[in-house]
Amino acid sequence: MPSMQPMQDHQVNPDTTVIILAAGQGTRMRSRQPKVLHPLGGRPLLAHVIDTARALEPARIVVVHGHGGEAVRAALADAPVTWVEQGEQLGTGHAVAQALPAAQGAERILVLYGDVPLVGADALRALLTALDGHDLAVQSMRLSDPSGYGRILRDDTGRPVGIVEQKDASAAQRAIDEVNTGFLAARGERLAAWLQRVDRDNAQGEYYLTDCLALAVADGAAVTAVVADDPEQFMGVNDRVQLARLERVHQRRLAEALMRSGVTVMDPARLDIRGRVQAGRDVILDVNVVLEGEVTLEEGVRVGPHCCLRDCHVEADAVIQAHSHLEGARVGPGACIGPFARLRPGAHLAAGVHVGNFVEVKKSRVGEGSKINHLSYVGDARVGRGVNIGAGTITCNYDGAAKHLTVIGDGAFIGSNTALVAPVTVGEDATIGAGSVIHRDAPAGRLTLTRAEQHTREDWQRPKKPDPAP
Repeated sequence: MPSMQPMQDHQVNPDTTVIILAAGQGTRMRSRQPKVLHPLGGRPLLAHVIDTARALEPARIVVVHGHGGEAVRAALADAPVTWVEQGEQLGTGHAVAQALPAAQGAERILVLYGDVPLVGADALRALLTALDGHDLAVQSMRLSDPSGYGRILRDDTGRPVGIVEQKDASAAQRAIDEVNTGFLAARGERLAAWLQRVDRDNAQGEYYLTDCLALAVADGAAVTAVVADDPEQFMGVNDRVQLARLERVHQRRLAEALMRSGVTVMDPARLDIRGRVQAGRDVILDVNVVLEGEVTLEEGVRVGPHCCLRDCHVEADAVIQAHSHLEGARVGPGACIGPFARLRPGAHLAAGVHVGNFVEVKKSRVGEGSKINHLSYVGDARVGRGVNIGAGTITCNYDGAAKHLTVIGDGAFIGSNTALVAPVTVGEDATIGAGSVIHRDAPAGRLTLTRAEQHTREDWQRPKKPDPAP
C-alpha cells in the first residue's frame, strides 16, 4: 500500500499530481547504493527533485521506487510524498501506470525523474502552462550531440507526432537534434487511457511512456512540445562521470547565485557547497572552501583558503583563516579563527575571540575578547571574558567514564603548558603559572602554580657514543 504524508493546505496547483520515477537500478553507477541516493551538492539526487516538485505546490507528489526501495524510503523518510513500489521494472510507462492509483484522479499529471536533479521550478511551470489548451505536453531540448536520447518526430507543420528511442531509430531519425527529456505533462484521464494501450513491441521490450505521444496524435488529441531554453538543467545521471559533470554545473550555479547576492568568490571552480548557505554582503570566500550542512555567514565574514565549515553560524566581520575546520560552531562578530584551527560541535565563541593555529575547541563557551592563540585544547569549558590561555594548555575533561566541566573566570591568565584537571574552577583575574597541573580550584586574583623545585647536577655528563672502531 502507498504511504503518504499530506502536502500543504493551500496549493498553487491543487489539480496537479507530480509523479517522480525513481525505480531504476542504475547499473552503470556500479554501486550497491540506489542511483537516486548518490549525492549532488551533499544531498541525494532524489532530494533535489522532490524539493523542486514541492516548489510547484501540487496536491501530491508520488515517488515510484524499485531497486533499493527500502534504502530510498529510509533516506527520505521525512519527505512529504506518497511512495509506490514498482516491483518489476518494465519501463517508464509501466512505472507511471503503477503511480496512477495514488494520483487519485488528478486533472493534471506531471512526470519527473529522480536522476535529473537540476531541473528548475520555472521550467516545470512553463511545461504545465503549455498544457493549457492541450492534452499532452512534452519537454524537449536541442543538443549538438543527441546520442543516447529519444528523438522528437514532427510532421510537416512542425507538430510533434512521436518519439523514437535511439535503439529503435533509423539513420535519418538519429540525425535529428531535438531530443526528448522524458518530462511530460498530461491530462490525467487521457494519460491513463493511453498507458493502457502502450505495448512492449520495441528493442527494449519495455512499456515506453514516450509512446503516449503517438497514441495522442492518433486520437486527434492536442499535443505540444516545449523546447528548453536551458538544456543543461535537463541533463540526467547514468554513471559517475555524468554525476561529476553535474556536480560542477551545480556548484557553478550556487557560486554564481552567491556572487549575485554580494559575495566575493575568489574562484567559483574551487568552491564546494554541500548543503544550504546563507551569506550576507561582502562575504569573501577564498579557494578550496567547503561549506556543508546549514551554514550562515553574516556580512563581512572572510573565509580563507582550504577551510571546511559544517553546520556553522559565523557572525559579522569574523575571519576564518586558512586550513581551519569548523563543525557545529558559532563564531561571534569580529572573531579570528586559525590558521589550522578546529572548532568542534558546541564551540560558541563570543565577539572578538581569537583562536589560533593548532587550537581545538569543543563544547565550550568562550567569552568576549578571550584568546587561545596556539597549540591548546579547550573542551567542556566555560571561559570568561578577556581570558588569555597560553600555548600548550589543555582541559583534562574526561576521566575515562564521564566528561567534566572547567570554568575559567573573566580576566584569568593561564600560563603555557598548563593542564586543568576537571572539574575545576579558575577564579576571575587569577594567574596560573606555566607548566602547572591544576586539579583544585584556583582562587580569584591570585597566582597558583604547581612546580617541582629546579635542580642542577654539577657532576652529570651527557652520555656519548663510543668512538668508531679503527
